Amino acid sequence: MPDQLYPTVLITGVTRGLGLALARALAQRGWHLIINGRTQSTLQTIHRELSTLTQVTAVPGDVTDKAHRQALAVAAQAAGGLDAVINNASYLGPSPQPNLLDYPLDTLAQVYQVNVIAPLAVLQSVRAQLKHGARIINITSDAAVEAYPGWGGYGSSKAALEHLSAILAEENPRLRVFWVDPGDMQTQMHQEAFPGEDISDRPLPETAVPAFVTLLEGDWPNGRYQARELLTEERNP
Repeated sequence: MPDQLYPTVLITGVTRGLGLALARALAQRGWHLIINGRTQSTLQTIHRELSTLTQVTAVPGDVTDKAHRQALAVAAQAAGGLDAVINNASYLGPSPQPNLLDYPLDTLAQVYQVNVIAPLAVLQSVRAQLKHGARIINITSDAAVEAYPGWGGYGSSKAALEHLSAILAEENPRLRVFWVDPGDMQTQMHQEAFPGEDISDRPLPETAVPAFVTLLEGDWPNGRYQARELLTEERNP
């Protein structure tokens, strides 16, 4: 775990799903939080909840917006720097997912803007606030490495994010860079990917959270991780 008593993490996309689960878990562990989300009212509700546990700064806005990213950098500076950044905010694209030859190119550009450009842009904005050894976690997907029909937009964007993460790690030895596949989860995004289907057999996002805590607070090498395999490895060293 970072040396200071109360490490600080910036998490994007915390208004639901995995982002919210991560924010809640880290707040309970004493991390100070800078949280982002596009829906201001929801973010304010989460801020009130988590502020009973730890220090929280909520910055509503869209990570694709340059002015918003600058506001995140200001918040990071006010917090005394960042021990971790979790780029969780993602955009699925159309629901149901179209095949590539039918994919609207303006929408594909938006998927890449949120899933590839924005994570890097966030890191560029807060680079001066990243402490030595800061953990960077970029949320990826099995769709980044498996060729699922209908997942060409989202999957290829996550593949791009993975390669970007690998190069980022090579270029910045003072940082720890992880790209993490959390696995299938019961989330709104996953439901949108399978409209009309029952996804209640998928695990809740909270089940993947311990894997992220392990990476944030442990001593793991840069690389790609699958959350549930990481948890299995932790249980069976």
